[in-house]
Amino acid sequence: MESRKAEKKPPKKPIKLSFILQLILNISLVLLAITLSILMSKEMVYFIHSSIFLQEHANYEVLMERILVFFLYFEFIALIVKYFQENYHFPLRYFLYIGITAMVRLIIVYHDNPVNTLLYSCAILVLVISYYIISSRSKKEKL
Repeated sequence: MESRKAEKKPPKKPIKLSFILQLILNISLVLLAITLSILMSKEMVYFIHSSIFLQEHANYEVLMERILVFFLYFEFIALIVKYFQENYHFPLRYFLYIGITAMVRLIIVYHDNPVNTLLYSCAILVLVISYYIISSRSKKEKL
């Protein structure tokens, strides 16, 4: 009789929907990281090409825009890396970094309208204040 009990296998656990969705999310983020790495590499090739073949009529606004796009790629890749390092959690401060960089890019690219530039600057100020609040709050929690 004991041999019959030993032969019984525990019932298999069904695959949870959350596990499947987490797997899809992880695969998608890895593919996104690969795509962003390729695009960041293309920007790096552009920088190298621009620095080797210096043009007298270089458009510095375009260069600054491309540098900021490079940093946006870099920040998104860093965000994905942090997501996996922090056990499938996106830190809020990285979104603030990305937002600040994106707003600076908008100011550099679309600086013709002073009202929009002022609004973009106010948005940066709000993001910086938000970052300060989050940083000071996390420091208090550690104490």
